[in-house]
Formats: sequence, C-alpha cells, structure tokens
Amino acid sequence: MPFWAMVEIIIMAIETQDLVQYLDALLQSNKFKDYCPNGLQVQGKAHIGRIITGVSATSELIEKAIELKADAILVHHGYFWKGESQTITGMKYKRIKALLEHDINLFGYHLPLDCHAEFGNNTQLAQIMNWQVMGDVNDTLPKGLVLKGKLKTPITNQQLVQQFKQNLDFDPLLIGNPNQLIENIVWCTGAAQSYLQYAIDESADAFITGEISENTVHQAKENEISYFACGHHATERYGVKSLGEHLSSKFGIEHIFVDCPVPV
Repeated sequence: MPFWAMVEIIIMAIETQDLVQYLDALLQSNKFKDYCPNGLQVQGKAHIGRIITGVSATSELIEKAIELKADAILVHHGYFWKGESQTITGMKYKRIKALLEHDINLFGYHLPLDCHAEFGNNTQLAQIMNWQVMGDVNDTLPKGLVLKGKLKTPITNQQLVQQFKQNLDFDPLLIGNPNQLIENIVWCTGAAQSYLQYAIDESADAFITGEISENTVHQAKENEISYFACGHHATERYGVKSLGEHLSSKFGIEHIFVDCPVPV
C-alpha cells in the first residue's frame, strides 16, 4: 500500500474512546435517567473509520454492518433494557457474539437521541414534516421529549396522512375525522401513547407518535383529539441518521445509514 494511502486511512479514523467522549458530551447522556445504558454498549475496534447507523441493533443490521466491514454501529435502540433477562442467551447471545467475532463497536443512545435539540428524533421529525416547533409541553419532562408546534398551514387529517405516507414511507393509523382541519399539534416519536394527555392539556388538534394502545383510542375519541400512529421505526429513523451524517462531516469518517423497516 502506498504511503499516502496509509496516511489517509489514519486521518479518516477516530479513536473509539474519543468518539465515546464526544457523543456522551454532545448528547449529554449523563443527564438522563433512562431504561438502558447510553453510550458504548459493546466494545470493538480501537479505531473507527466506517460507522453504520440504524434504528435498532437487530441481527439484520449487524449482518449488514459485517457485510460492509463496519468498525462501529450507532443505534437508537441498543441492548440491556431494564426488566429484561440479564443472561446473554438466545437472540441476545447471537447478536453479541456476531459483534465480538467481528470486533464491531455498538453505541446506543435512547432518550438522549429523542431529546437533542439538533439531532433528536422529535426535532428531526419536525424538519422532515416541515412543522414549526413552539417548545416543550411540560417543564417536568426532559427537555425535548414531547414537543408542541404548528403546521405551516391548517390542513385536514387526511391530508396529513398523505404527507406521512410520502415523507415517512409509512401508512399511519388515524383516529379521528379525516376531514377535520388541524393546525396545533403535539408529538413524541416512538412508543409515546402514554403522553397523549399532554396534548389534551395543550388543547392541541392532534397528537402524533409511533404507536397506539387500546385505551389510547378511547382517550382520543372521548377528548375529541385526532391521533396519528405513524410507526415506531418510521418516526425514529431520522435522529440517528442525522447524527451519523454529523460525525462523518466532523471527523471525516465514512457513514452509512441502513434502514431495516418494520410494519408497526
């Protein structure tokens, strides 16, 4: 290999521990009381030149990272969740074994990646959908977790459904009158159906999240608020993708976003 090529490889990589420190500081992960550890979850190579991003650290994503000869994977949904078995067996064993055998680092950031003012899932969804962000709904929640805002122009529920289909490549479930005009909205990506009450308290026209529960249907109907379930995965693609693009721009490392969509 020519000397200049060796120099280029060295320049276009970052030490793993340096990336850990940078991401932890950027996302302020120490400020969150989360359901899983945030940061480096599985240690791999000491230097990172190619990073894969995705929503969840599934076997499908890991296999793609191996195929692409990645040094690291950065996801929103990593491992070691509260309440799950602490044993490394079955599916968890297979995933971690693959990471270790190929010396691939796994980074996972959950709430810090939901809430970040620039790279957060909620902020990124607003950018994708061209919404005007007005701020947080409640001072007791982590800043950026549940946002309120306005559509640039009032539209019907059905028109917003079409926008979701076009921008998120997902067919949302709507609870509400398709012809109802909406303008003021509250949203939280992922599985945030339990936050519907915040939208009701804000007198919002609609609440937007990824998932829905049986009781949420009744709560939305009886409070006459439109509810959009736009897909857990579909609403949370954009935070980790934008963060990967940022890392590539800042450190010169290669970034590839791998989408492994799910139907819910």
